[in-house]
Amino acid sequence: MKKVITYGTFDLFHQGHYNLLKRAKELGDYLIVGITTEQYDESRGKLNIQDSLLKRLDNVRETGFADDIIVEDHEGQKVEDIQKYNIDIFTVGSDWRGKFDYLNSYCDVVYLERTKDISSSDRRIARNPIIQLGMIGTGRIAHRFVGEARAVSGITVRNVYNPHIDSAVRFGDEFSLNTATDDLERFFDDIDAVYVASPHETHYQYVKDSLLAGKHVLCEKPLVFRQSEAEELFGIARDKKLILMEGIKTAYLPGFQKLMGVVKSGAIGEIRDVEACFTRLTPSDRREMTDAAYGGAFTEFASYSLLPIIKLLGRDYKEIRFDSIKAENGIDLYTKTSIIYDHGFALAKNGVGVKSEGQLVIAGTGGYILAESPWWLTKSFEVRYEDSSKVEKFATKYLGYGLRYEISDFVTMIGLEDKSKIGYKLTRGDSIVIAGIMEKFLAKR
Repeated sequence: MKKVITYGTFDLFHQGHYNLLKRAKELGDYLIVGITTEQYDESRGKLNIQDSLLKRLDNVRETGFADDIIVEDHEGQKVEDIQKYNIDIFTVGSDWRGKFDYLNSYCDVVYLERTKDISSSDRRIARNPIIQLGMIGTGRIAHRFVGEARAVSGITVRNVYNPHIDSAVRFGDEFSLNTATDDLERFFDDIDAVYVASPHETHYQYVKDSLLAGKHVLCEKPLVFRQSEAEELFGIARDKKLILMEGIKTAYLPGFQKLMGVVKSGAIGEIRDVEACFTRLTPSDRREMTDAAYGGAFTEFASYSLLPIIKLLGRDYKEIRFDSIKAENGIDLYTKTSIIYDHGFALAKNGVGVKSEGQLVIAGTGGYILAESPWWLTKSFEVRYEDSSKVEKFATKYLGYGLRYEISDFVTMIGLEDKSKIGYKLTRGDSIVIAGIMEKFLAKR
């Protein structure tokens, strides 16, 4: 008897799960299916599990393909199970290719290719359908996004669009997507939501086209460069009862949310000053260095540095000043943004050609918070007081590239019946104010 084993979460059971189990069964005579607990999934970075373990067990059992079902709840269990059950073949989907090659020492490892162009509607959970997402853009961040989306339950990347068809096809082939196209109307077919990861200056039109096509939108930062455009786009989303979310990933990280909670608790008193720095020495051939119209330090990184300032000191600033060191082509290599409030001050420092200490300092009347570089990933921070011996240290999880947290929030918000209840982590008002500051900076530059 040839024994086969496979593992998975099998949340929101759909046609893709059914097909994988069917093909796994065809590899041998006896199929064992391991189903992960929610706690184990969370420990390894899988977010937003919606079905209970019992529900997921029932869904796998009902297919009739599993001869035995076990529960996976700890690291290293796969090796234990393969030896315990005398397994001949370990198999998972091709999106895990290479991840489990180490198991070749114990049995044969088979990666099953993803089945394209299938509808999950017949077998998806009606109360919580899986969001079919399309991607606009195929650059650096887009490559990271696909893997991060696979760590979030309830969403799958289906289509990709790029006006340069060769880029779209390469990306689609790399990630086994259903459709790779340079035709925007075709791209919108069979998807519920769009992730915009194209060059900054194209965001406005792509977001608008997507909203008018009835799609929810998650757009990379900066959302747009003009306050009026941000107001228009959020107005369209509101009128059409759609989610529009700006992807400033720091806003959605567990660590940043914990930091905000500590500040709001009054632990360091009233906030009087916020200083945030994000710099990176960027290769001379990158878009940030060559795009004379929209490149530079501020447009690339200021969304991050402005985030804690806006969240803690508010949107109603009195004055704002930009001081920049420029390259020959006019882009800013380094910019200091000074913001004056009635009750405090703020300083945002951003660089693509100047390197500085990338920390976040929040000063209050009772103490201060220091989040060391890279604070925008917010893995840890300290609360310090006048008494230097009194230091409170906080640390939280940061999984993968961090994008999975914003994707999880995006999925959750799409599921809300009242789409006007946009999350507090990054509100419409926050994004509109940041777009207005971007507009003022570009006008000065």
